[in-house]
Amino acid sequence: MTRHGVRSWENGGVKHLHSGKVRDLYETPEGLLLMVASDRISAFDYVLEPGIPDKGEILTRLSLWWFEQLKDVVPNHVVSAGVPAEFAGRGVLCRKLRMVPVECVARGYLTGSGLTDYRREGVVSGVRLPEGLTDGSRLPEPIFTPSTKAPMGEHDEPMTFEQVVAEVGADVAGRLRDITLGVYRRGAEIALERGIILADTKIELGWDSDGVLTLGDEVLTPDSSRFWPLDQWEPGRSQTSFDKQFVRDWLLSPASGWDRASGEAPPPLPDEIVERTRGRYVEAYERLTGERFRA
Repeated sequence: MTRHGVRSWENGGVKHLHSGKVRDLYETPEGLLLMVASDRISAFDYVLEPGIPDKGEILTRLSLWWFEQLKDVVPNHVVSAGVPAEFAGRGVLCRKLRMVPVECVARGYLTGSGLTDYRREGVVSGVRLPEGLTDGSRLPEPIFTPSTKAPMGEHDEPMTFEQVVAEVGADVAGRLRDITLGVYRRGAEIALERGIILADTKIELGWDSDGVLTLGDEVLTPDSSRFWPLDQWEPGRSQTSFDKQFVRDWLLSPASGWDRASGEAPPPLPDEIVERTRGRYVEAYERLTGERFRA
């Protein structure tokens, strides 16, 4: 056994379970999950080439930092970051969870799909919002805007709170809402102290072996959240963002030569877009944690 309570795996024994767009999931001989964040990046439901150097390590280190900040808000699934050398920096040992069949989303600002729904109906996930809001507007208070968990390749659909109640029951639905908003409020408070707006975030919750709702996957990263520089925030336009917006913008520009409606995979990302995207992830990590990513 190692000092982390998990024996070394020099002779194998780690079973590959699943590969998503960004993460690879394994099971250890002890029955724990090994979650490994890759450098893969996706946009518009495509995994793109090449990846973003160091992205997997940034996401892992940032999630571990946030789990620590949130430990009094909700328990998390992390057992240890002590993993085999080949996964070092990108892998985390976790407890197995029975995942909630609902995407838990909190919004403090209006943008993205929420803005689209608001413009159509004045409502986001069943929550009616004041008139006159625009892209980037701060909401009167954070709101819980859950969605379905769609199969790979399909899009999540907004859910009302009543639909969540029908799916998981009133008690669980209320706890999902409270935990999600609690995570958002803590994250928004910490980010704002560092000159960053947390516009919205998505979290993954599941029940542990004792039936306790527990935070899983990643949390408050640029892949699961929208972070905006406070000093550049200007409602009424698209906001500068600490995420893969450079990638999306390039793909949709004439420079890429890609037609999103063609059904063809996007072209490889230029070196400049890869480097600028990496820079945004590094900046988000360093500004939020106060730590240098590379000494």
